Amino acid sequence: MTGAFRQRIPWIDYLGLFTAYIGVYAELIFRVFIYLIPDRIREWGRRRVIRIYHYYITTKTTDGMTDTIQKCRNIYEICEAFGYKAEEHLLRTEDNFILCLHRITHPSKKRTKKRGVVYCHHGLMTNSDLWVAVNEPERNLPFVLVDNGYDVWLGNNRGNKYSRKHVIYKPKDEEFWNFSLDDMAMFDIPNTVDYILHETGEEKLSYIGFSQGTAQAFASLSLNNSLNNKVNIFIALAPAFTPRGFSNHLVDYLVKANPKIMYNLFGRRSLFPSVTFWQNICYPPIFVKVVDFSLKLLFDWDLKNISANQKLCGYAHLYSFSSVKSCVHWLQIIKNCTFQLYDDDLAVITGYTARHYQVPLFPTSNIKCPILLLWGGKDTLINMEYMRTALPPQAQEIEIEHYEHLDFLWADDVKEQVIPKVLEALPN
Repeated sequence: MTGAFRQRIPWIDYLGLFTAYIGVYAELIFRVFIYLIPDRIREWGRRRVIRIYHYYITTKTTDGMTDTIQKCRNIYEICEAFGYKAEEHLLRTEDNFILCLHRITHPSKKRTKKRGVVYCHHGLMTNSDLWVAVNEPERNLPFVLVDNGYDVWLGNNRGNKYSRKHVIYKPKDEEFWNFSLDDMAMFDIPNTVDYILHETGEEKLSYIGFSQGTAQAFASLSLNNSLNNKVNIFIALAPAFTPRGFSNHLVDYLVKANPKIMYNLFGRRSLFPSVTFWQNICYPPIFVKVVDFSLKLLFDWDLKNISANQKLCGYAHLYSFSSVKSCVHWLQIIKNCTFQLYDDDLAVITGYTARHYQVPLFPTSNIKCPILLLWGGKDTLINMEYMRTALPPQAQEIEIEHYEHLDFLWADDVKEQVIPKVLEALPN
């Protein structure tokens, strides 16, 4: 290790990095230990944990729909539980990923009012389940849009639960996971838009993004001028642009450290693939507590606007696979406070080459289509000051003061606070 590197990182940061390595490997060892326990003993232990949990913690009784959605294995079963249908469509991107789209329909309801096409795209490390994992149909944005005559499509990012296919590479290959926001912006979004317009015969569609789904659209529209002519409005829910960082100071340092450290911690494939293991092992109410604690630790979210029942069915479908590289890209954006393309220079010494070249920014001021931003006053990931300076003048914004990040999909009052504003903004 060079002297320059030692001078740039104080001893307390070495301690933080050492702690991170210990945590990663401790989780691995514990997971292997749990996996090796015989099924009968593991199930006996699980029943004991559930009994102890209910003895010390009083929980509200879940309703039938919450239990149903929580146990659904995929979007097809979720939609079917409400009487809707998710059609599967596959498209091949220009760089050979096979993406899955879901077209939401209601077999017993004919589209008497045809109000155009709406394309919804999910956030980081999630999938299309995120939109429909809601225990009340009147709070379910895609279902409400279908009921109002819109042709609704839900997209999926490369590598997630529904899009783990490539023409050449397999998920076990590092090359499969060698993608960042750049690739999603250059290929996934425009290729998906073209596919939807071809299938529907329409010239334009409305785009609704959530979290990273907004960032991908900001990036794609800024790089692809012709794409602006195919989008009649871009509605950004909890827009992700340049997140401020993390509430926990140690975590904030670790994620802003040199990206090479992140690759050393998690490799160069999928990030946190063990989440699915723990999700299957944990009793659902306990898994909810773990997620609540993690979100409080990382982002200082109270999550008081989302009911316990909604968390049970929503958190069960929250996580999906994504690349370590795409998360490293976000860390670069957070660290530099700029909405930039991926920085390929992974110099060991942070900032050592910064003066010798400039990472290009996404030219978001070039976006021509109408934009509506719906953001939460308590969303710690939002940096509206930067966003206002970087977006074109036609961008409009609406603040919902008491909302945090996930509230835009799952809050108890989403049918009053979000859905009417979306319906009003969409072209009739």
